[in-house]
Amino acid sequence: MIILNFAHPLTDEQLWQIERLTGCAVERVITVATCLDLAQPLGPQVAALADACGLSPTEWQTLPLLVNPPSLNSIAVALLAELHGRCGYFPAHLCLRPVPDSVPRRFEVAQTLDLQGQRDAARQARSSNAPPPPAGGTPCP
Repeated sequence: MIILNFAHPLTDEQLWQIERLTGCAVERVITVATCLDLAQPLGPQVAALADACGLSPTEWQTLPLLVNPPSLNSIAVALLAELHGRCGYFPAHLCLRPVPDSVPRRFEVAQTLDLQGQRDAARQARSSNAPPPPAGGTPCP
């Protein structure tokens, strides 16, 4: 598994937690510094973040990827859209949380997020709750 890290560096303990949680060995961590200018359009900057990973189009579509997203939500969602376009699916994401009562503050792996599974479940729920198609033609709006 390859981790695309757009956030703070991951510790050895966090990498161990990821391997334990996913059951997959971490082959490589690609860390990309995420420092964007919010006064400029995010789209090209986010595309540059993805480019900085150095993956080929084939690798984007075939490698087992786990993404540690940037902390700023607007950058994270723009990057998610960019990665979906490159991968053809939503790659799994990492969720970290503070260790309770830790001083100095430490973070641990809380879970991995199966965003494609979330999307598929929402799509299935939408389909099962949709009204049946009208008989005999298309209704007027």
